[in-house]
Amino acid sequence: MPMTLASIKHDLDGKVGHSLTVVAQAGRKKTTRRRGTLKETYPAVFVVDLDQKENSFERVSYSYADLLTKSIEIDFD
Repeated sequence: MPMTLASIKHDLDGKVGHSLTVVAQAGRKKTTRRRGTLKETYPAVFVVDLDQKENSFERVSYSYADLLTKSIEIDFD
């Protein structure tokens, strides 16, 4: 089934509050791995509250297009 932005948002709406790991492309041959909790979903972006033990900032947001284009990957615990 082809993924759309609406279906990605619908899937994430049901997982608000769940722990996850985000693997993001950070440049040529570089990736960043962040652990946190899916906090909120908005029409164009979703917000992840990060674990303070591992990260220097509190939260990060990504667009649904990042998931669609595979710029980031999400694994729920």
